[in-house]
Order: sequence, then structure tokens, then C-alpha cells
Amino acid sequence: MELEILFQDQYLVAVNKPAGMLVHRSWLDSHETVFVMQTLRDQLGQHVFPLHRLDRPTSGVLLFGLSSEIAALMMPKFAGRDIHKTYHAVVRGWIKEAAVLDYPLKKELDKIADKNAVEEQEAQEAVTAYQPLATVETDIPVGRYATSRYCLVEMKPETGRKHQLRRHMHHLSHHIIGDVNHGDGRHNRMFRENYECHRLMLHASRLQFDHPVTGQGIDIRADVDEVWLRVMAAFDWSTDLLVNQ
Repeated sequence: MELEILFQDQYLVAVNKPAGMLVHRSWLDSHETVFVMQTLRDQLGQHVFPLHRLDRPTSGVLLFGLSSEIAALMMPKFAGRDIHKTYHAVVRGWIKEAAVLDYPLKKELDKIADKNAVEEQEAQEAVTAYQPLATVETDIPVGRYATSRYCLVEMKPETGRKHQLRRHMHHLSHHIIGDVNHGDGRHNRMFRENYECHRLMLHASRLQFDHPVTGQGIDIRADVDEVWLRVMAAFDWSTDLLVNQ
């Protein structure tokens, strides 16, 4: 397969990561054979250096450096708050108004990789700005209600904790559709059965930062996939809602 390249110069390259694809090899997923990093390396014919990560089920903008020197310049930007990320998600329930959630999160430990780690850890600062863009009420019952409500939401994380957006939406009881770890299985099942939606409905739509060499403002955007388009069409949501200003 060939990855969609969203931006490329002599220093950086960004791709639209497909949902379900791992960024790089991991002994936790030793049976997997396809990875963004290796696919992009083969596609470009040169080494690439991952600058951040997207969870396997998340799609959208993923940025790589084309040298270790550029990676060293960019990593502090990601560690700080110099990179501006915009995500879109479909969540259960209606979010009534825009807000900022400041809710610290404890580091999530992997059962295998972190089996020797100390369980009790201090919660780290985690901040997410979010706003509702569209709502829908379907006549498909889930649970004890005759109808089901969903919301298209834009999220801008100000910190970068593991699974931050999924965990923050879970905290608000607006679980992201397709989230098998922090979501609601009944709504996930409804989306699979009625909309052929077998993915996490979380997409990294936009990445903004100042170029580490030229200082130029860079603005990279990624379109959603056919599953997103199918769900949005079913809910009569315009794709214009995803084009944030």
C-alpha cells in the first residue's frame, strides 16, 4: 500500500495515517507485518524518524523527521506546547457547549510491558479544549431508550497524555464511538451493525507548528476516510464541519 503524503520538504514529511495501522514495530504486536514507519521508508527510499505517535485505531496527521538532527529539533516542540493539534470525534450523547476539561490522568500501564512498574502513580496534568459541531438523534434504540443521541465534537489537547482524548470523553460520559477500552460496547455494536463502522471514530485532522529550520508557519490537514464519510452522510452532517478555521 502507499500512504497519502500531506506535506513534504527536505526536512519533514507528514502522512494521513490509516485507522488500524501501527506507527512502528512493537513486540506487543509481534504478529503485525505492516507499519507506517517501514511503509513510508520504503515509499520514500530513505529513513524516517517518528516525532510523535497516534494510537493504532486513530487516523490522521502523522509527522516524521527526515534526519535525526531535525527530529532532535522537533521533539522539544512536541514535549512543550508549541504544536497545535486538532482532532474530530463522534461521541455518544449531546455535548451542549464548548468547554475546557482540566482533569489530571494517571499514566496508563500496559499489562505486559509495564508488569513490573509501580501501580500507584501521581496523576499528571491533562487539559483538553472541546466544542460540539453537530448533533443527531436516531430512531435506533440502544439500551432502555427508544432513540440514540450522538455528537460530532472538535477537540484540541493542550497536553499529550496516553489516550488523553478517549479518557477525557469517558470522564464526561461522552464516550468516543468505537473505543473498546474506554467506550460503551452497546453503542459500538450499534455502529457496527447499522453503519458498518468497525473503527474508532477519532481523527487527527490538523497539525500546526512553526518550521524548525525556516520558522515558517506550517498547517497540515488530513481528510477523513470512507467510514467517516458514511457515518456523516447517514447523520446528514456536512463535511464542511471538519474544516476548522
